[in-house]
Amino acid sequence: QVQLVESGGELVQAGDSLRLSCAASGGTLSMYAMGWFRQAPGKEREFVADSRRSGGSTYYADSVKGRFTISRDNTKNTVYLQMNSLKPEDTAIYYCAADQRSWYSRRDLVDGYSYWGQGTQVTVSS
Repeated sequence: QVQLVESGGELVQAGDSLRLSCAASGGTLSMYAMGWFRQAPGKEREFVADSRRSGGSTYYADSVKGRFTISRDNTKNTVYLQMNSLKPEDTAIYYCAADQRSWYSRRDLVDGYSYWGQGTQVTVSS
């Protein structure tokens, strides 16, 4: 069973950049589809980005497309979320997620992941 630990969240100003990290242990990252989700106060958890375990394909929510980049370093068993041009509406707890089911295609859904980290807080001030 893989364990996920996010880090890198902090208070920043609008327009700043931030990189989140998600360190995986107990499993080989290359065998997992990886995703980033976020949850703002009073709102449901929403998809941000995902990285498929093979082929290097990545997908993004429309709200972050062109500003955020998901990447992975399988040698370090770590997934990253580079966030540029941050906006106040990006304020949320950011969660890393992993899943090993090769047949599951809906990686934009919470149900698409079996393992979750504890989250890291990102606050963007205006």
